[in-house]
Amino acid sequence: MADKSPLSSPQASASALASGSGAAASSLDPAGSISPSIIDVDIFSQLLEMDDDEEDREFSREIVWNYFEQAEVTFAKMDAALAKKDLPELSTLGHFLKGSSAAVGVLKVRDSCENMQHYGKAADKDGVTELSEEEALKKLTSTLRDVKVEYKEAEAALKAFYAEHEEALDGEEDEEEAEEPEEDEE
Repeated sequence: MADKSPLSSPQASASALASGSGAAASSLDPAGSISPSIIDVDIFSQLLEMDDDEEDREFSREIVWNYFEQAEVTFAKMDAALAKKDLPELSTLGHFLKGSSAAVGVLKVRDSCENMQHYGKAADKDGVTELSEEEALKKLTSTLRDVKVEYKEAEAALKAFYAEHEEALDGEEDEEEAEEPEEDEE
C-alpha cells in the first residue's frame, strides 16, 4: 500500500492547514498557510473526519459543494429582499446562511451573516442597539457586498484544498504505476 499523502488523513490535513505546511496549506494560500479568519480548521477537520474514504473525500466534498450552491441561491434571495427593503426576510436569510457557513467552518461569512441577521431586525451588530430602517438598509447593503467577497475568498480556498487533494492522489497513483515492475514479453 502506498504512503498516504498529507491530505489523506483528517488530522494531517487539519495540521497542515493550521501550521501552513504541506500540500493542504499550499493549496489554500500561495504563501503556504490559510488565514484562520477564512476557515475554522477545527470545524473543517471534523467535516473531513466524516469522509468514509479519505482518498476520494466524496462526503465532505459533497457537503462543501452543496454549501456553495446554497450560498449562491441565498445571495440571489438577499439581493431580491434588499431591493424590496424586506428587513425581516434579510434577517431570516442571514440566519440561514450563518448556520450553513458555520457548519462548514466559513468564519467571515458566518460573522457577516450574523450581522445581517441583526440589521434585518433593525438592530446594530450587537443585537441590542436599535437602528432606523434607513440605517439598517445602509448597513445591509454594505454587509451584503462585503459578504459576497468573503464568500468568494472561502470558496476559492476550499476548492483549492480539494483540487490539491486530487493532484496529490493523482501523483501517488503515478508513482505506484512507475514502481510496478514491467512484465517481460517472451
